[in-house]
Amino acid sequence: MLTLPLLLGMVANAQQGATTLLEPPIPLLPHQVTGLERAGDAVTGTDPNQADAANAPLLKEDGLERFAQAQYNHATGGPALAATAMQFVDATGAYAAYTFYRTALPKGRVMTGAAKLGTQSVTDGDTVLVLAGTTVLRMKGKANPKEMLALTSALPKVGGRRALAPLLPTYLPVEGLEADTARYVVGPVGYGSLGLKIPAEVIGFDKSAEVMTAGYGKGTLTLLLYPTPQIAGEKGRAIEKQMNEPNGEHGALHNSMGMVKMRRVGPLLGITSGALSAAQAQALVAALHLNQQVSFDQKMPLEFHAEVKKTATLLQNILFFSVVVGGGAVLLGIFLGGARAGIRVLRGKPAHVEPEFLAINLRDQPRPLFVPQPESKGTEGHG
Repeated sequence: MLTLPLLLGMVANAQQGATTLLEPPIPLLPHQVTGLERAGDAVTGTDPNQADAANAPLLKEDGLERFAQAQYNHATGGPALAATAMQFVDATGAYAAYTFYRTALPKGRVMTGAAKLGTQSVTDGDTVLVLAGTTVLRMKGKANPKEMLALTSALPKVGGRRALAPLLPTYLPVEGLEADTARYVVGPVGYGSLGLKIPAEVIGFDKSAEVMTAGYGKGTLTLLLYPTPQIAGEKGRAIEKQMNEPNGEHGALHNSMGMVKMRRVGPLLGITSGALSAAQAQALVAALHLNQQVSFDQKMPLEFHAEVKKTATLLQNILFFSVVVGGGAVLLGIFLGGARAGIRVLRGKPAHVEPEFLAINLRDQPRPLFVPQPESKGTEGHG
């Protein structure tokens, strides 16, 4: 049976003289998984206002692609849970949304070991929040771990660049980190929900800035990541100027931010704030290091393959030439040696050649250097 999107795709392409079958995307929330069965149709769409009206601007900024909401019952009967799945353009936007919804679970605990779901998961006992690739799944109700794992595993899988997780969270110093306070944002809407003192226009989201905040005891560490060290240096100077400007629009920020320490490491800026001691703030910014990770998900260029093929062909030719020349030398030696031995046998001599030695015969009398010439008879006189 052909679905409506499939028919529309066939009609649109038929008008251009070609027929292409367009496969609809995999449903976010399947009809049935192990132990659970969906109650009716899922509510689906792409409008952030339908997914979460209160946080629609944030979802739009994070790149919400589509969502689905559904109720699930136990296969044996009785309500199980309410599920909401939101798929984003890439894993970066999904992680930003996940950290936002995680702050709504103040008593949530990170799920580890066999209880862990997806890439990351947290629960407060009633609600389970899961990050799985480019999708954020929120489940509320009564379901056992096996059923929740089955529903998480049924989420669509995405590969390539879209599935690459952001690097900025890996730059947070581990010692003293309060992981449940970490927030990641990619735009001014999410940044505004952080409550930081530095204005969003100074941060520079128009320069593709990424922001990460996390609690460390009585203070906060804010990380800013930019595409290049040059942009980071420019924004660092702008932030420092804004902090020290006493008559600026926002006043002297350092007076209201507590202990402020700032350090730049390449494209990364680290800023401390809050009731930290000078030593604690210095230790935090000193712990900043770039964990360089290189990923490559594209095919190698044709030039690279051509050079490798040329090198392999050259080595093969050299090996073949060496075998031919060596084999020819052996055959030539056998031929010449055999021919010479055959000739000697035909002449009645042994096949092998007797060795010849140089000798000095000291038993013979030495020959005189000058041999006297006999006198000629014609030289006698006549009397």
